[in-house]
Amino acid sequence: MIIVFIVYSIILLALFFLSKNKYKDYIEPLDKKEYRLKSLLPVGFFILDKIKYKYSSKYDRMLQSKLAELKEAKYSLYYLQVHMANKVTLLLVVLLIIVFAGITVDELDIGYIIFGVLVLGAVVYLTDNELNEKVKKRRLSIQIDFPDFLNKLILLVNAGMTMSRAWEKIITESKKDTPLYNELRTVLADIRGGKSQITAFEDFAKRCRIPEITKFVSVVLQNLSKGSSEMIPILRLQATECWEMRKHAAKRLGEEASTKMLFPMLLMFVAIILIVATPAVLALMSSM
Repeated sequence: MIIVFIVYSIILLALFFLSKNKYKDYIEPLDKKEYRLKSLLPVGFFILDKIKYKYSSKYDRMLQSKLAELKEAKYSLYYLQVHMANKVTLLLVVLLIIVFAGITVDELDIGYIIFGVLVLGAVVYLTDNELNEKVKKRRLSIQIDFPDFLNKLILLVNAGMTMSRAWEKIITESKKDTPLYNELRTVLADIRGGKSQITAFEDFAKRCRIPEITKFVSVVLQNLSKGSSEMIPILRLQATECWEMRKHAAKRLGEEASTKMLFPMLLMFVAIILIVATPAVLALMSSM
């Protein structure tokens, strides 16, 4: 097993030096906090290029769709390549650890091999699951922020402002740096850049992928294209529904937080029991 570890380590080092300068500029824009293996990513890119990976399977398209939601559609292919390279690199590093740990095993049996395969499978699952959690977190953040924005918009439009002017006023006065407000600023920038309001709002709904946003955009587009005196009452009704959804979302977050606290509380309880019981047990043992 030691020989396998040495050979595998040499191969990884060779791959690293072959790819280090080739993909340096490609990975430079990436955030080190988000991609902890950033310095090793060239190895993953190198392997994917050598096997001529096409990024065109159904699985790839699903990942690209989620990345388009998180990173903008025009950069989705780039981040798909980064995601896959990060996954390959992580698998190689974990495999190195498994092989290294295998040195201490007296006899490499089938059980250890199965364990290693399961660990590698868990790495693949957790890497994609982390992406899913980011998407869920983003959507939840939008759902929580949207009712407040919608109420402000209704008040301003009802006071006589146009939709675009009210939109601009809310964005310029807000200092929030959240997914929703970043998307709202993108809509404003698109319109100022020459994109039609209809296209800008449609793109906004596609990027957010939230039922509340889709419904809101359909009402706004109907007002822009045909005109509708019922827009404000419809938006008020939607605002009420959104506040109820926000309450449910907040309640769900509270339940998840309380569930996450169970394990630390259990550890604290065990620690307290040990602190209280240990002196009594020691005293009992000494008296015996």
